[in-house]
Amino acid sequence: MIKVFFVTAALLGANTAFAACNPGDWKDPVASAQQGSMITGRAPIGSSIDVNGKALKQGKNGDYVFGIARDATGVAKVTIKPSCGDARVVSVNVLKRDFPVERVNGVPPKTANPTGAIAQRIEAEQARVTAARQRNDDRQDYLQKFIWPVTGRISGRFGSSRSYNGQPGAAHSGMDIAVGTGTPVKAPAGGVVTFADPGLYLTGGTLVLDHGQGISSNFLHLSRIDVKVGDVVRQGDVVARVGATGRATGPHLHWGMNWLDTRIDPLLLLEKP
Repeated sequence: MIKVFFVTAALLGANTAFAACNPGDWKDPVASAQQGSMITGRAPIGSSIDVNGKALKQGKNGDYVFGIARDATGVAKVTIKPSCGDARVVSVNVLKRDFPVERVNGVPPKTANPTGAIAQRIEAEQARVTAARQRNDDRQDYLQKFIWPVTGRISGRFGSSRSYNGQPGAAHSGMDIAVGTGTPVKAPAGGVVTFADPGLYLTGGTLVLDHGQGISSNFLHLSRIDVKVGDVVRQGDVVARVGATGRATGPHLHWGMNWLDTRIDPLLLLEKP
């Protein structure tokens, strides 16, 4: 009986810890991607995964996701250590983009170069938004095919170098879509509302929608917000209305996206086949 026990245990070990991985458990990320891209992949459930040393979370089906920053260069190296089979390293070559220069004139002077108490207020408000973007749960709404939150002319592009009233500013963090005040804003993918404030100084009405595993959308300059923190929304649900609040020269929707602290380009998701 003792011999049978040890033989059985050995066989069980051979069928678990040392079993080969199922080929269907793998989906490697693309070989190359532009700056500002969202990258997805799949590995056997329970794998240890990191990109350039930063740990990634897996969803229930083994999917993982990360973003490539606007200024990233070289290679994003994904290291996967599964509980079955051998470790795997996948390299994603980062493709450089030529970002345009945009000159935004007519911005109210008090928002173009804020100082003193206003600057402190802006810093505190942006810290709240940044904290909301740190949510990193197992939900996988980001796997949906993203849709346009509004339909209109693109009036500002992700990554462009900007100046406000002739003063250099930070690179544009999202995509601007020119549409009229009051236009309904639809959720581009399902998610959970993690931030909603109608009165931030620079960004006006501001809404953050979390799509899971660190991927989030933010909508700025809103005239109205129709959801509250904690609400779960489905793709296509109306969550807000377009406006021109905060630092804006006219009505438009600013749609930005993040992977945690890394900004990514929504337009690249819309253009995915």
